[in-house]
Amino acid sequence: MIIGLTGSIASGKSTVSKMLQDMGFSIIDADIVAREVVEIGSDTLQEIQKQFGNEVLHTDGTLNREVLGSMIFHQPAKRKQLNDIMHPAIRKEMLKQRDELTKKGIETFFMDIPLLFESRLQHLVEKILVVSVTEDVQLERLMSRNNLSKEEAEARIKSQLPLSEKEKGADAVIYNNGSIEESKKQLEGILKILDVSPYNSEK
Repeated sequence: MIIGLTGSIASGKSTVSKMLQDMGFSIIDADIVAREVVEIGSDTLQEIQKQFGNEVLHTDGTLNREVLGSMIFHQPAKRKQLNDIMHPAIRKEMLKQRDELTKKGIETFFMDIPLLFESRLQHLVEKILVVSVTEDVQLERLMSRNNLSKEEAEARIKSQLPLSEKEKGADAVIYNNGSIEESKKQLEGILKILDVSPYNSEK
């Protein structure tokens, strides 16, 4: 079983992903893949430089995510332009990693994809687990975590599909408004219902 793990910015998806790793599950992490596909010398980084200019690069040639982020969060057309470059590269690498895990005989693993719904990648997975929080908690956590103003945090949240919409497309939801222990308890219950564990994830 391939399970998609998703959420939204500051919903706590990374915390749940870490829990799964600690339990022994294999995770294909789209955020890690996204960093790998823009390494120095990659075709993806060269295309981003071509489309957005040299200012999106640090002096050492690596991607300046803060500059690029400020460009796209307030400009939907620019965001789409970046997504059109990034998404195919990320998808290709994730499929490669998926095939590698399958060849190893690992039958149950997670694909951690923050923009699963926005990128319309539901077809890559068999079940979808959404990590959700209330709007107030999401805003407060994002402002605190990234040291953002309310307006900046709201702009980043609005750049993604609302969590309420993602919940509608989920097979299971973890409500991450409380403690880590509460979220872990919910996760363990969901894994039990799905009848998956790291111990039965290999042939």
